[in-house]
Amino acid sequence: MRAKIKAKQIIFGGHKNLKIYGHLNCKSGKRMKQENRVFFSNEKEALKNNFRPCGHCMKADYKKWKNDLV
Repeated sequence: MRAKIKAKQIIFGGHKNLKIYGHLNCKSGKRMKQENRVFFSNEKEALKNNFRPCGHCMKADYKKWKNDLV
């Protein structure tokens, strides 16, 4: 897993229960428990699995997602 992260094959992480994804260096994402973590190679993969963007590290994407709900 670490090799794929270093090779930039995995660039997003998510919380499997909350369905939130963000950058691997996100302060919020680093606090989640390991058993709740899932990883994505791209943003399209996360969205396909019904995850929403993180409100901390992906503010613009989060605002767009939130506005699309209304």
